[in-house]
Amino acid sequence: MRNEGSKTEAISLALAACCVLTLVGAPAGAAAAEKTAAKSAAQKVERLACGLGTEDSHARIAVEVLNGRVNRFAYYSKWKPRTCSMEVVRGDAYSKWADHGPTTTVLLMEEMGFFWIDHGQGRYHFTFSDIDRMRYCGMEGKINGYLTIRRADPKCELIGLMEENPVAE
Repeated sequence: MRNEGSKTEAISLALAACCVLTLVGAPAGAAAAEKTAAKSAAQKVERLACGLGTEDSHARIAVEVLNGRVNRFAYYSKWKPRTCSMEVVRGDAYSKWADHGPTTTVLLMEEMGFFWIDHGQGRYHFTFSDIDRMRYCGMEGKINGYLTIRRADPKCELIGLMEENPVAE
């Protein structure tokens, strides 16, 4: 029986030591969590959206801007009965993004086309260049044209994207 008492005492001491170590390490863990939260809070996220057209023929775009740079965008258009939909995210496996001053280039993988995004004061101007229409819209051809989204403006500016014969680059 004496052996059982010393085993119980040893287990109690081990548990107490673990509790002390946990409590000592907690402030460091809390500080790291606060630092991470502060870093995340420092990032400025802005979401913009606009659209143009009628019920049967329209285009829409939603853009997420992180610290002044486009981080993701989703484009949707409808030419009744067809729809076209794409979402492109910085860092995904389907696109390669590069920033060059006020311009961001986005190369879609598998030779599906590319975008230029010009960042201006309160506006983002997208150039669609040779985007594979079959992959995103289920129709033959390429998507070429321009779309501009402005802060606090619910209407987009479009050139070429919704036309029968899109703008050639």
